[in-house]
Amino acid sequence: MSTVELTAANFDQVVSENDFVIIDFWAGWCMPCRQFAPTYEKVSGNHDDIVFASVDTEAEQQLAAAFDVRSIPTLAVIRDKTVIYSQPGALPEKTLEDLIQQARDIDMDKLKEEAQEA
Repeated sequence: MSTVELTAANFDQVVSENDFVIIDFWAGWCMPCRQFAPTYEKVSGNHDDIVFASVDTEAEQQLAAAFDVRSIPTLAVIRDKTVIYSQPGALPEKTLEDLIQQARDIDMDKLKEEAQEA
């Protein structure tokens, strides 16, 4: 699956209609972002059940601000409309695959229950 361009206009729809979304926050002038893009695209082909989205932080400054993006590239993982991971840094392919597996392994019911108790 190719990556989806995420904007303020389609963000709510993409997140509400999909259980698992990974977002790459990037900019065209960012060399690490450009180097990470092929890895992100390649890994997206391994996971048909996940929406791989990208946000151009120059064009979508409000969306980047909503995720408190201060450094790019930044990856965010959303499961069941809940942000479970957000951190800057380009990841090697194996590390990105490991992150996806860890995100899959999270018991979302337990996580939401713990969040309500806190």
